[in-house]
Amino acid sequence: MDLLVAGADLVVTMDDERRELSGGWVACRDGFVTAVGAAPDPPPPAARVLRADGCLVTPGLVNTHHHIFQNLTRSFRPATSASLFDWLTTLYPRWALLDEEASYLAAWVGLAELALGGCTTTSDHLYVHPAGGGDVLGAEIAAAREVGLRFHPTRGSMSLSAKDGGLPPDSVVQDEDTILAESEAAVAAHHDPSPGAMVRVALAPCAPFTVSPDLMRRTAELAERLDVRLHTHLAEDPDEDRYCLERYGRRPIEHFEDCGWGTDRAWVAHCIYPDEAEVARLGAWGTGVAHCPSSNMMIGGGGIAPVAEMRAAGVPVGLGCDGSSSTDCASLWLEARGALLLARQRGGPTSFTARDALELATRGSAACLGRLGELGVLAPGAAADLVAWKLEGPAFAGALTDPVEALLRCGPVAAHHTVVAGRPVVEDGELRVPGLEEVLARHRAAAARIQGVEA
Repeated sequence: MDLLVAGADLVVTMDDERRELSGGWVACRDGFVTAVGAAPDPPPPAARVLRADGCLVTPGLVNTHHHIFQNLTRSFRPATSASLFDWLTTLYPRWALLDEEASYLAAWVGLAELALGGCTTTSDHLYVHPAGGGDVLGAEIAAAREVGLRFHPTRGSMSLSAKDGGLPPDSVVQDEDTILAESEAAVAAHHDPSPGAMVRVALAPCAPFTVSPDLMRRTAELAERLDVRLHTHLAEDPDEDRYCLERYGRRPIEHFEDCGWGTDRAWVAHCIYPDEAEVARLGAWGTGVAHCPSSNMMIGGGGIAPVAEMRAAGVPVGLGCDGSSSTDCASLWLEARGALLLARQRGGPTSFTARDALELATRGSAACLGRLGELGVLAPGAAADLVAWKLEGPAFAGALTDPVEALLRCGPVAAHHTVVAGRPVVEDGELRVPGLEEVLARHRAAAARIQGVEA
């Protein structure tokens, strides 16, 4: 064995039987789980033992929607009290200054932040590709390889500028042929379809108000040909409803279907405002939803995503941090807690449990990315991605009967260990990747340049 994680108070496997193993352990070899067991089961010998005493061990958390580059404009004052459309139009000129260096630094910092919060796999929706900015997607993939997180970057795109009836300025949009050519090139350069892949690429036109229906259709056809996944924003805000009705004569989910996206190849971000019939259609298609509680509360239009209803209809629902200028932090623990609270606010105290929220962050998110069974569970053959959560100290005093409920009801919580592909990225609460302080200093300079302020 390469690694044995041993001595946990409880291992929550999230496997098909939802087994929870007291005094559990997890054995890993070559980046995959080989066995899990409880206290009476003798663990196999291992080259290295990582102790998890006093810990709850869960599968690694999976982030299904993010805009990591936005940590370069966190808490940017002109945009902190704005509706979605005003927030976007305020920040687009800042994001137009993104380049390879800034993209690399933002990704490095963002991935480190995610790892410290128990995330082992993250997607990223990078839809800003400024002219002259270089290979911003390749830069963040390079950062992911250095930090060691499993990465699902999406080659985002915007083709409708303000002069075309969209929201962005000309400086951050591209023509459709360029978008499609660069999307195909990104898949060829970086996408790995093999089991245990560390990098998989998806195609991600940004939103109904930033891309044309033709680009949506052509991207869906390209994804089918290349056998990669599709991602976009959908049903995020009342302004989006109004925009689609005025421009296309149909609601966003009708528009989505008309563009050929009603499929299990796709997963969408937010989906706060589907009606009952639209929820049923999403379930019939198998289209996943990245639920983003913190961002929805911060800049959403006041709605609460119908998560319980979507799950009941068969919609795969996972969790996303969304942009680091809208939340403005990257913690899957916080999103799981937010999902628990919002679901109870919508449906009452018996409608949703901590285990439901943890399932969104693990199995549900893995399903959105098309990797359920490989990610989001601790079982033989699954990727060796796991988190040990220390449930000790003042915040957990008196929490004696249910560690899973305690994880999300007490806290806040950071990861004690974060293991990706059998390698500790966070150990004893500390990032084990060298260079953080230097990267933070460079990130500060890049953020100051983009925001137009003194470093």
